[in-house]
Amino acid sequence: MPTITAAGKTFPCETGANLRRALLDNGIDLHNGQAKLINCRGIGSCGHLRPSGLNGETSPRNWRENQRLAFPPHRRETSSHKRLACQTRIFGNVTVTKYTGFWGQDDTIRWGPDSAAG
Repeated sequence: MPTITAAGKTFPCETGANLRRALLDNGIDLHNGQAKLINCRGIGSCGHLRPSGLNGETSPRNWRENQRLAFPPHRRETSSHKRLACQTRIFGNVTVTKYTGFWGQDDTIRWGPDSAAG
């Protein structure tokens, strides 16, 4: 069974689990500020649940991720290592890093695998 390490927590998940759902089910808030009020609920259109540092086996980026992460305020040149949690499936142990900015587009870390969300 894979494990996810994020925001100072480590927990198991089912193989093939959706990263967004697994994080939310384990009390990890993926939204930055007021983005919680206007998120797309997991269909990949808002682009603000943008973790990185997925060190482990995950599903490949799909067309929805590629399209959304190339659209402003995201930048194609800085989004190559970032993912949409709602579009990511977990197949092995992973660590997750979350970035700042309303949509998670900044390059400043909000929380990492070993740091609590804040």
